[in-house]
Amino acid sequence: MIEQQANASRGEASLVIGGVTHVLRPSFAALVAAEDELGPLFALVERASESQLRLSEIAALFWHCCEGRGAITRQAVGEAVMALGLAGAAVPLRELLRQILQGRI
Repeated sequence: MIEQQANASRGEASLVIGGVTHVLRPSFAALVAAEDELGPLFALVERASESQLRLSEIAALFWHCCEGRGAITRQAVGEAVMALGLAGAAVPLRELLRQILQGRI
């Protein structure tokens, strides 16, 4: 698998899953799918701002936004989040939430 680099100007972030760096791209389709599962995105952002976001919600958002996820499971994404720890996972989460709120700059 070819590793991709995240483009911050496009609101992308990166996440290492199973030793491979993957791009988290908050495309319209990915965010619609995440919203279908997690509920309104504004509510998700609000929960995040109140430190009420669940680990499963972070993993689900990352999984939906993971480009070319193919055979990548949610379990693998969850394990990647745990490998980072919540503080480390806050970095890509913050970038995705910024994109959700502000769009492309």
